[in-house]
Amino acid sequence: MTAERVNPPALSPPTGFSHAVVATGTRVVFLAGQTALDTDGKVTGDTLPAQFERALANLLTALRATGGTPADLARVTVYATDVADYRAHAAELGRLWHRLAGRDYPAMAVVEVVRLWDERALVELDGFAVLP
Repeated sequence: MTAERVNPPALSPPTGFSHAVVATGTRVVFLAGQTALDTDGKVTGDTLPAQFERALANLLTALRATGGTPADLARVTVYATDVADYRAHAAELGRLWHRLAGRDYPAMAVVEVVRLWDERALVELDGFAVLP
């Protein structure tokens, strides 16, 4: 896949996302929402950063199972039960992203939700990728 990240100068500089991604490839992979579930189906981690790390790792595990890599991500949506908490940990979450997914960001949005499927879950990530 080729991914052109477009960040127009007429928009504020992006931090932790790209304004637009033009993805060219032959296969589109839709990734289901992933929370911080372990292999036994239990939510791990008591903090948003700990849960974000596991949820992102789970999303990337699903992506890699399709033959994709983090560079193939075109779009990710983050659902957080507390956006203020998410913003307070933004720098740490960015470091986690860099370690697990690299320096390139897909188009992203963060949406606050009342709750997620599992009551212990603080964050969920879903998205799609375009593979060569």
